[in-house]
Amino acid sequence: MMLSAPLLATAEPPIPAARIWAARYAGAAGPALDLTQAVPGYPPPPELLARLAEAAGSLACAGYGPIDGDAQLREALAADISGFYGADVTAADIAITAGCNLAFAMTMAVLAAPGEAVMLPAPWYFNHQMALSMRGVRAVPLPARAEQGFVPDPAEAAALMDANPVRALVLVTPNNPTGAVYPPETIQAFAELCRARGVWLVLDETYRDFLTEAQSPPHALFGDPAWRDGLVHLYSFSKAYCVPGHRLGAVAAGPGFRAQLAKALDTWQICPARPAQAALAWAIPALAAWRAGNRALMAERARLFRAEIGQLPGWRLDAIGTYFAYLRLPDGAPDAEAAAASLAETQGLMTLPGPFFGPGQQRHLRLAFANAGAEVLAQVPGRLEEWARQAG
Repeated sequence: MMLSAPLLATAEPPIPAARIWAARYAGAAGPALDLTQAVPGYPPPPELLARLAEAAGSLACAGYGPIDGDAQLREALAADISGFYGADVTAADIAITAGCNLAFAMTMAVLAAPGEAVMLPAPWYFNHQMALSMRGVRAVPLPARAEQGFVPDPAEAAALMDANPVRALVLVTPNNPTGAVYPPETIQAFAELCRARGVWLVLDETYRDFLTEAQSPPHALFGDPAWRDGLVHLYSFSKAYCVPGHRLGAVAAGPGFRAQLAKALDTWQICPARPAQAALAWAIPALAAWRAGNRALMAERARLFRAEIGQLPGWRLDAIGTYFAYLRLPDGAPDAEAAAASLAETQGLMTLPGPFFGPGQQRHLRLAFANAGAEVLAQVPGRLEEWARQAG
């Protein structure tokens, strides 16, 4: 029996592949260290867990809710966005989604039809490319190079658009997989390019809560009175509030886009999970200080990881940011996929190889350092060094 051709052509999920490699590890180097997935390396606060439990057991949260999310959460997020960016964003601009991955998939359903194209900076977040592939939408790679800090070039994007007409351009900042933070002037240049070309700008800021004060606000796009005509903003509650299992994300966009998005919302999610919405409506203002503390914690983990890896001969940390480190393999080492498999099997160190994130990434590994405490991160350099010694 035949199955969907676009889905058959879509790559397999990367995280399970790394789990298969790790299953072959015999434990010689010590406990397995999993740096594959971006999960918070600390629990939610007890007050949030208590509110989640209370809401889950309430009759009020057992029924259907509005397809674009409960008003209290939309209002709380709009106020948070307005304060963070110094702009006026309202609840009417917000739709709550069942996770940010679904937010992206539904956004692409609104913006691009099968056979059309969307530009993704490469390396890219693999689920973004997969979401395009399974709908028959072509991903046009925009190279983001190590020598440029993995920040893509608007001028290069413009040249690529001349040869590859696209419906939308996607930016992820802070970036997954590299951790790179795009400068405000670069984001502004991309917004101007997209507006001039009639191309939608889709800005995924899943990790914006971990930007330092010096990096905030990360751009001024919401200050443009016309932002609703060409910008779609994506956000995730998973990392900032440590609730990835509750699957809540958000889209901020103008009324024209939102009217079409409503069709996807009604079809694919009916309504987002209501207990988590109720708890997070409280958490956004109430946990501001807790989030700030976690921001400092993540910055310290990045500092420790940078210092530890910087002492390793042959390895090069090409980028490190809010959640991720993008590590270049030593000269003479196997390419990334073979290296990641071998590291997992012999050292119990689980990483993701660069090719999972698009073309031209054969010499890089992504390490999600944010999900590990200092005692785990301290073991990483030794395992990398021992692996390189054996591989060499």
